[in-house]
Amino acid sequence: PTRRSSDLKRPMSTSVATPKPSRPWVATPKQRAITAGIYLASALVSFLIVSLTPMKGKLAYFTVFFFASIAIDFSLSYFQRGIASAKDAIARGFVSVGMVFAVLPIFSILFEVIKRGYKGLHLSLFTQDMSATSVNDPIANGGLLHAITGTVIMVAIALLVAMPIGILTAVYLTEIRGKFSRPIKFLVQAMSGVPSIVAGLFILSAYVYPITGSLSGFAGSLALMILMIPTIARTSEEVLLLIPNDLREAGVALGGTQWRTVALVVVPAAKSGLVTALILGIARVAGETAPLVLLTGGGEKVNPNPFSGPMGSLPIYIWKCFGQGTEESIARAWSGILVLLVIVLALFMAARFLSERKVAK
Repeated sequence: PTRRSSDLKRPMSTSVATPKPSRPWVATPKQRAITAGIYLASALVSFLIVSLTPMKGKLAYFTVFFFASIAIDFSLSYFQRGIASAKDAIARGFVSVGMVFAVLPIFSILFEVIKRGYKGLHLSLFTQDMSATSVNDPIANGGLLHAITGTVIMVAIALLVAMPIGILTAVYLTEIRGKFSRPIKFLVQAMSGVPSIVAGLFILSAYVYPITGSLSGFAGSLALMILMIPTIARTSEEVLLLIPNDLREAGVALGGTQWRTVALVVVPAAKSGLVTALILGIARVAGETAPLVLLTGGGEKVNPNPFSGPMGSLPIYIWKCFGQGTEESIARAWSGILVLLVIVLALFMAARFLSERKVAK
């Protein structure tokens, strides 16, 4: 039989039904129902045991619930799928309790700070300082303007110094890899564990006493810089190591020198990751208290000059308010903690957003 010309021009259908990707790790509704039943039975067992025994309190409920859930899950898995599945149930139970112990303190801190801190929030909190107000005055008087301004100035100065040092250190460790790479990497790792009070004492003995003889915001910035450099250097190093070697080889193949390849190819490719490193460095030092107590003097009014006069900061404001011990001062301290926590969380969320954006690209 002959085909018509219209049949020859018509494209043949090649569509094939695409199977849905299998995801065996996703729990089915039946498995979720079994898990819910295990938790419900464990809660009932813990309630009965705590009610009928001398054990009392939240810790008793949690402990009995934990062991009861493991025992029920172990028995059910053993009778359904054997000893291997039963062992997996034990491991799953310990992993779950570890997750609870890791997450519960975080949510507990957030809940407590929000519950206590919102009482000290008012409209003038971000527009007034404490120059004409005592921490024991009514909550509506005074504000955090001097503390926020001082924290921003000191962290900005520390970042301006720590940013090039940290990124260039990471570039040296990942791109140059000279003979000093091993000792420099060791020093960077060792600096990550230096207590903040040690950095403050070092600046106090090396800069304040022999040179200036007075406390200032710049001295606090130097201490924050010491604490910021290791975080930026180590995070930047990890980011640069993620850049494929193909980009470096392509830059060299096009005739670029090593420094031009690093400056024009590698660093732009890691730009979002380096910004994440800077944000993590800022978040690392934003709440430091010990070095600022030693070096800044903790002023009560806005001081835009970091080289002269005492300068306030959020950690010192919180420390001073708690030291007074009155109801008003403690309310001010919790409001300062809430503001500082919001700033740090915003920085970490920004770092998370930029890192996910980098991975997506």
